[in-house]
Amino acid sequence: MSMTDTTSPTGAADPHGDGYPFHITKAEERQLRLQGERATPSPVVGQATSFDEYTRQLMIPPAVMDLVRKAAELQLSTWEVEAMRKQLAPAEHDGSVGLLRRILEEKHQDDHSHPPYIRVACTGRGNYDDMATDFGYLDVLPHRGDYGSPVVLEIWPAQHYSPIHSHGDTTGIVFCLAGQLDVMLYNRLDWNATKLGLITLTPGQCAWLSKDTYAVHRVYCPLDGGDGTTGPGFMNNTDAFGASFHVYLNPDQTLPQPHDGKSHNRDAFDYITEDTPHKPAVFPTYSDLSWNVLRRVLASTELT
Repeated sequence: MSMTDTTSPTGAADPHGDGYPFHITKAEERQLRLQGERATPSPVVGQATSFDEYTRQLMIPPAVMDLVRKAAELQLSTWEVEAMRKQLAPAEHDGSVGLLRRILEEKHQDDHSHPPYIRVACTGRGNYDDMATDFGYLDVLPHRGDYGSPVVLEIWPAQHYSPIHSHGDTTGIVFCLAGQLDVMLYNRLDWNATKLGLITLTPGQCAWLSKDTYAVHRVYCPLDGGDGTTGPGFMNNTDAFGASFHVYLNPDQTLPQPHDGKSHNRDAFDYITEDTPHKPAVFPTYSDLSWNVLRRVLASTELT
């Protein structure tokens, strides 16, 4: 990987305050966006429009390009996006909320370290599938979620973000389906890691990662989240969101790699806690919902 590390570490002083989630000034943001656009290999996969772009994308691993080609035509329909908005919207005047907002509130109560987002397993079951039956959406369902799904839909409410995390030895893609997502790339899993570049994804654009390249990042939805400032304990009050489709292949599902004695597959990812002293922790990759349940709920959502 050929990138110039010219920015200050994550823990550097920010004259504008804490500046969640990236802790950077406007000048640093401009520099990081330039670094993201010039990075080699390119962190974003797309149709090359110049010789430079072609060269930077030529260095992307074949396994990644195969995933990108298969995902190229993916999209959420208009009704699916609008139904997600309805399910994410804050409480109505009568106090009623949708399933996705209920899950966000549940996760927010359990963990104030960062604003919650929703993982939807495209295979297997989700931890909150039973909420679809508890509140009258669907019939009886299995009550326990699975972990390690190779294909995940992630729903990012506006102004919500992930901790800095690593995808270990997996190879994968992050394909934007709705809204807008900012992705900060880091050189290692550490609170004081050097920021390599900042990229923005809009529908149809795809970022990627592998064991050796772009494995550590943070994802953030910069859309209007309503009142308040994002950060630990924040919960938005709008229906705006970004959505992304993720695929994670374990090492034995791509090209053969030397065994190094580690187990960094998609069953669990490492991350850095948001609260001081910003120590490493492990996230077992349980999903919140299954796509089978979510799509049935979306189909039953009344759109007006």
